[in-house]
Amino acid sequence: MTYDVIVIGLGGMGSAAAYRLAQRGKRVLGLEKFTPVHAHGSSHGGSRITRQAYFEDPAYVPLLLRAHEMWDQIERDSGEHVFHRVGGVIVGDPASGAITGSRASVEQFGLKHELLDASQIRERFPGMRPAADEIALYEPGAGFVVPETAVRAHLALAQQAGADLHFEEPVTSWGEGRVTTTRATYEAEHVVVCPGPWAPELVGDLGIPFEIERQVQFYFTPDDDFRDHPIYIWDRADGTNFYGFPEHDGAVKVAFHSGGQICTPETIDRTVHAHEVEAMAAATRPPMPGLAGTFQRAATCMYTNTADRHFVIAREHDVTVACGFSGHGFKFVPVVGEILADLVIDGATRHPIGLFDPARLRGSA
Repeated sequence: MTYDVIVIGLGGMGSAAAYRLAQRGKRVLGLEKFTPVHAHGSSHGGSRITRQAYFEDPAYVPLLLRAHEMWDQIERDSGEHVFHRVGGVIVGDPASGAITGSRASVEQFGLKHELLDASQIRERFPGMRPAADEIALYEPGAGFVVPETAVRAHLALAQQAGADLHFEEPVTSWGEGRVTTTRATYEAEHVVVCPGPWAPELVGDLGIPFEIERQVQFYFTPDDDFRDHPIYIWDRADGTNFYGFPEHDGAVKVAFHSGGQICTPETIDRTVHAHEVEAMAAATRPPMPGLAGTFQRAATCMYTNTADRHFVIAREHDVTVACGFSGHGFKFVPVVGEILADLVIDGATRHPIGLFDPARLRGSA
């Protein structure tokens, strides 16, 4: 069967791409090796931070401005509640990278924010116990999106727009406009590959080294009340940096952002061990003593890291690729879908994506 575009991978990025391409009149086939909205990759866990105070690089901010507009549009069109605007704080030493980078981004783009000293943090957010020399950047427009809801909404909208979505149909090979799965062979004018942690397997020909990192998301019943709390990122002097969320669906979620085991989707240890739970609880006790009250559960996910932790988004001939989101990509899902549709249909996009050119990473292995 022949299509205009085949999208390989229907997680966050792939589901958004399938929707935007179908919405713009393309005959789209989406292929996913698992069931819809699965928990085997990186688009699960109940919550993902979204913010515009972006210490990683101010170049991301225009994309985030557009993404926030698009989350609202997805909610209107799907009827799903995806984006929870609860505010957000980034806490750390005034000279820390998280604080200085966040300040640079909000000042460059005139984003609404407040700077809070330690006493103001404790007064505003009683569950937090910063050191005397720590400050916070508060962003009222920050919050979290629910990844499962976002993927489900994009898949439903893609199907409503005419996309043909196949699940539990792994791709076995692809190239030169032909994609073969365990069921059939399909042809298309263009292929979009959104492989998540399967990037080394599916887009190895890019010549880019990817590192797959196991991460754990922990869920606790808190001792304090975190129901009206903002999302938070704590850049701690001892290096035990963590981030987390207000109470949602009966639990608070908290996690480390780095230091996970290197793995593959086939070798990842899906068991969360007692010493990992204790390490997470121990890291939160000094700055947020009422957070990790009673352990409920934990879940693993995977980061697909590039060497510089920036994304890979590019069109090369009749193939467009989006991968290497390095643990901070989900907040960009709707705008990445729009970018991929632009690249397929127009060969270019108005969005700034120069930072994501894969040429920067080739030969860095």
